[in-house]
Amino acid sequence: MQNNSPVQLERKISLVQATAINMIDMVGIGPFVVLSVVAAKMNGPWFLYAWIAGAALSFVDGMVWSQLGSTYPLAGGSYNFLKEGFGEKWGKLMSFLFVWQTMIQAPLVIASAAIGFAHYAEFIFGTDKMVLLFNHTIPLNTIVGKMVSGTVVILIVMLLYRKIEAIGKISVLLWVGVLVTMAWIIGGGLLHGHFTDPIVHINDGLHVNQAFIAVLGFASVKTVYSYLGYYNVCHLGGEIKQPEKNIPRSMFISIACIAALYLLMNVSVASVLPLKQIQESKFVVSEFVQTLAGKTAATVATGLILWVAFASVFSATLGYSRVPYAAAKDGAFFKVFAKLHPTKHFPYISLLFLGAVAFVFSLLFRLGDVIDAILAMRILIQFIGQSIGLILLVKQKGLKHFAWRMPLYPLPAVLAVCMWSFIFYSTGNRMMVGGVTVITLGVVAYMLKANRNKEWPFLPETKA
Repeated sequence: MQNNSPVQLERKISLVQATAINMIDMVGIGPFVVLSVVAAKMNGPWFLYAWIAGAALSFVDGMVWSQLGSTYPLAGGSYNFLKEGFGEKWGKLMSFLFVWQTMIQAPLVIASAAIGFAHYAEFIFGTDKMVLLFNHTIPLNTIVGKMVSGTVVILIVMLLYRKIEAIGKISVLLWVGVLVTMAWIIGGGLLHGHFTDPIVHINDGLHVNQAFIAVLGFASVKTVYSYLGYYNVCHLGGEIKQPEKNIPRSMFISIACIAALYLLMNVSVASVLPLKQIQESKFVVSEFVQTLAGKTAATVATGLILWVAFASVFSATLGYSRVPYAAAKDGAFFKVFAKLHPTKHFPYISLLFLGAVAFVFSLLFRLGDVIDAILAMRILIQFIGQSIGLILLVKQKGLKHFAWRMPLYPLPAVLAVCMWSFIFYSTGNRMMVGGVTVITLGVVAYMLKANRNKEWPFLPETKA
């Protein structure tokens, strides 16, 4: 007898697997490539405060995600949260804008990890040779780097083209590599460095004034990027076991563990290398290991860092592939993205599309610009909009409606809006204008779509 029931997502991801998926998304290439940038921007031993600021924002915003994610455990995460929070009319626009942005910024996130992977690979395979290409002299490193970043994206798509329970197991394996890498780095400082010095001298020469706050904002843009991913489990809400418990737990466990690992890693590196070398290094963690144990050990450590970067691309691509699927299934996006693989039960069209765009982005852009663009593009709709949507939803339905409730409501939600606004401002004028431009184009696209389909705000008078 033939089974004609529609293919559905399956709840197969456990708490351990959900935590692993979050953590490998968070600890991507970010902390290894921005460590030097943060130290250079802060220009003093107090650069640790930028990492503390990133952790604080993650904890506060994690409460918003937990309250929404536990109550609406569906594929797509923010798409559903914005739709519910802003109601039947404005929710259509806000959720559309989120998907609109996702089709651009999700490939940027994937590309950033792939570019970072290629960047750190230069420590092992780097060369100073120049080659002639189309009558232009180009560093060989640039050509090889683009080939490596593009290959990483292709491999990730191939690994994700399978059932979710297999992906959960792969995530745990990659997670182990992340923990081993961080343990090695932290252990090196504990055993061979002056581990307490960076903590004891954190306030040396510090003056808390307007200039410090401004610099802290610029540096925090980079550290916040390194924390992104604590909410990845929400995009997989339709595949999480006991989501009302496991979604909040996996997020807070992830944030607490990653905050501790980042701070310990920074302290460890600073206890061995002088601040000037940290600020100027392209491969600061590799140089840290080389100082302690020689070139061979540094090469092995770099290989582990590349493992971490690969794991991050894997997790980010997995989560984002569910967003266009959720919107299409809801009738708010192109129908083709609603297709699930007939036997493996995952949104393969969405995965292939995002992978293809990420592949192109990985060949076109530089890492620093990608990091700033990712945040500037996402903050207004996804992070600030989501916090405001939660407040509106509580006003409409009351706190008892939610499966998990944040302590001291609405303080964390209000704090999240203020902190994200500060980070948005700190991305700089060019990025802020770019973020607003993407939103404006999204509004135009929504209005054209709504007018064609006779949806809000173009409903016929009888329906309105």
